Amino acid sequence: MTNRTHYSAEMRERAIRMVLEHEAEYPSRWAALTSISGKIGCKTETLRLWMKRELRQANEILRKASAYFAQAALDRPFKP
Repeated sequence: MTNRTHYSAEMRERAIRMVLEHEAEYPSRWAALTSISGKIGCKTETLRLWMKRELRQANEILRKASAYFAQAALDRPFKP
């Protein structure tokens, strides 16, 4: 039997936002994750995985936006 704690989506989003907003105050991302995870009551690795998933989603959004704007630029007539 595992001791899994389920955190709400709002809690995960808040924790990720805290890391992103305060990361510069720490010597490394790991230090920020360790400190903030202790404050919110989750394991450091759990918060790291939340961050990884969030960054992967952000990268996917940026990739799609980039492709969209590149296609839009190709569809426009050339203006010297």
